[in-house]
This record gives sequence, C-alpha cells and structure tokens, in this order.
Amino acid sequence: MNLPRRLAIAFSLFITVIAPALLANEALEAEVKAVYDSKLKDLFLYFHQNPELSTMEHKTSARLADELTALGYTVHRNVGGTGIVALLENGEGPLVMFRADMDGLPVEEKSGLAYASRAKQVDPNGNEVFVMHACGHDVHITSLVGTAQLMAEKRDQWRGTLMLIGQPAEERVLGAAAMRADNLWQRFGQPDYAMAFHVTSVMPTGMIGASTDSPYSGADTVDIYITGVGAHGASPHRGIDPIVLGSQIVMGLQTVVSRTLPPRRPGVITVGAFHSGTKHNIISDAAHLQLTVRSESPEDRTLLLDGIRRVAENMGRVAGLPDELLPEVVVSEESVPPTLNDKALAERVMARWEAHFGDGVLVSGERLGMGAEDFPIFTIDPYIPSLYFAVGGTPPEDFSRERAGGPPVPSHHSPLFKIEPDASVALGVEASVTALLYLLGS
Repeated sequence: MNLPRRLAIAFSLFITVIAPALLANEALEAEVKAVYDSKLKDLFLYFHQNPELSTMEHKTSARLADELTALGYTVHRNVGGTGIVALLENGEGPLVMFRADMDGLPVEEKSGLAYASRAKQVDPNGNEVFVMHACGHDVHITSLVGTAQLMAEKRDQWRGTLMLIGQPAEERVLGAAAMRADNLWQRFGQPDYAMAFHVTSVMPTGMIGASTDSPYSGADTVDIYITGVGAHGASPHRGIDPIVLGSQIVMGLQTVVSRTLPPRRPGVITVGAFHSGTKHNIISDAAHLQLTVRSESPEDRTLLLDGIRRVAENMGRVAGLPDELLPEVVVSEESVPPTLNDKALAERVMARWEAHFGDGVLVSGERLGMGAEDFPIFTIDPYIPSLYFAVGGTPPEDFSRERAGGPPVPSHHSPLFKIEPDASVALGVEASVTALLYLLGS
C-alpha cells in the first residue's frame, strides 16, 4: 500500500470514527458542566449543610425524591425506612440499578469551609449531636440527580429500565438490608446489573479508581462483655479486675491476625472502645470492649471470629473466672460481606471509560485500607453482576502541599474532611452516565 493511500485511509478513519467519538465525549463533558452550574452546585450545598443521621434521613430522602420526580421518574418513597427507588422505563432492554447512599455522621464539622455544616440532630439514644457529611455521601446523591437528568434527556440513546436507589443508613450498614427486607426486588424488579461509586479523599480529582476484584472488605461489629469481681482499689486480691483482664484480651487479640491467617491474606481486628469503671479507687465488676473486624472471605471471617472467642474465653480462665462467667463475645447484625466486582462487567465498563476519557484517568491501584460497604447486600444473593468504583475528591495541589510538609489530607470520618465538589460531582456524573449508556445502549 502506498503512502498516499495509507494517509487517505487514516484520514477516513479519523473522520468517520475518531472525530465523532471525540466530539461526543466533549459534548457530554459540556452537558455535565451545564447541569452542574444550573442545578447541582446549589443542590450539593443544600445536602452538605443539611446532613442527617442513619435511618433518620427524612429531609434528605424527601428532597432527593422530589428532584427525581421532577425529572419524570416514577419514585417510590419509604422503602426500607427512608429509602427511595426511582424508575425510568424506556422500552425493552436490561434493568440497571445505580445506588447512592445518603446518610451523614455524628461529627462536628471543623473543615473551615464557608458552607460547613452546623446541623444538629437528636440521635437514636436521645442525645443531641452535630451531624456532618464526613464521608462524601452528599457528593453521591448530588451526582445521582445529575445522572438522572442526563439519562432522561438521552432516552433516544438507550433502551431498558434505569433504577436509581437512594439508600439510607450505609454508615451503620443497615440500609441495604432494610431495603432488601422490604421486598425490593420483588416489588421493583431484580436488576441485570448494579453499580455505585464512592468519592474518596485519598485520590486526586479527575481520577477514577476501579478494579476487577474487591474494592471493599467484609466487616463485623463485635462486642466483648467481661464480668469481673468488684473490690476496693486497695484490696485487689479480693476481686477479679475486669480492666486488667480486658487489657490482656486486647493484647492477645493482636496475635489473632498474625498467627491465624496465612501471611499473604489480609485481616484487621481493631478495638475501638474500652469501657469500665467509675472511680479511682474502685475495681469495677464489668468491662465492655467494642471491636471492628475486617476480612476478605467467608473462610477468613470464620477464622478471625473464632480466634476472638478463643482469646477472650481463655484469658477469662487465666484470670480465674468460672466457666459461667467467662467473657461473652457477641457479633452484631451490623455485619457485611466483602464487596466483589464482577470481573467481566468491570473489564467492559473500564474499557469504555478508557475509550471515553483517554489515558491517565482510570487507575486500578492497591487498596491502602480495609474499608467496608453494605452495597454487596444488594448483589450477593441472588447474584447480580456489579461494579463499585471510586472518584477522586481532593485537588492534586493538596497532595503536593502534604508531600512538602504541609497539612495532611484529612481522612474520611474526620471533622476536617472535605471534598472539592465541582470536580467530584461532575466526574461522578460523567463516569456514571458513560457506563449507563454503554450498558443500556440500543
């Protein structure tokens, strides 16, 4: 083939395939920006300044439902408590679910932002607490509205049914189970695919994080109740000190992961709270330890929970407690399995993102922690192919300042936590719409 013919073929390919794709990509980016400027910017501020605690997201749920109703979706409220399900039917095709969690945390915001939350709410225990979106759920629900609008406007480009879920109580890993218990799939249809994303402060804005395996670990909430024998602090020989016993249990638990799991299998046991005693010179008669346990498989979960029971009970024997008074280990219902991406689905959508965004936007790096999610409650039984991805939320210059010795980038659940909303919401919408158009494309 001579050079002029090669050039002609290359030019034809550019005109017929590459150029239209580039124009379409630029058009979607412009559409997202227009929606953000006209609606989502103010909506984000509303959600950020009006956070609500898990299972108590009444105003948040109502506002989200109203926004989706105004866009033409059929919206079902009070599903599993404050959850909502919005459906947009558009002919024959797959049913694709996209979920956004919407609860805040009992944290006083100290981010220094001009629009920082000063909201307070009475928690389930009757205590008035500050509330903050310290995990970015305000980004998620704002992006869901943007995604809903663009998908409604682009109905000529897809066929099927889009299901949007506003989920309560993710922070307490209760919301997904509550919605499933309210016959979610029986009432509204079982999805062919399910998706969700999380904004993250540990990744720069403009970046999408995705993988073909497990983006989140399984988590168990565990309580250890210790019964001792109270005594005067000056006569410790007259009692069995639950604080000493609890301390021995805490130290013993540090060996469960390292000496129970194979070295290349990750696991975490963290004692987050230790409660006992009332006064300097009184040996208490009880102690309470609160733990979080993270694992990557059902087998490893069993090993860790069995190890916790073994350490707690046998330390009680070491302290001289009779069998009927040995420490009691209670595993809470606030437990979730690992989040597992469907490999085939992840590969397909990630390839679509690479084609849309180009090189350098999609990353698939090593996880640096063992955070957990209740999203797999939707997808594990029955199995629904799913993809959970991440969107960067911190400006790159903040990481540069941190590396130069400046202030560290605040973590999720910190009172200092903050997300750059413009770039985070916009990329969340663009990535979501790109994936949904691909899965629902006619």
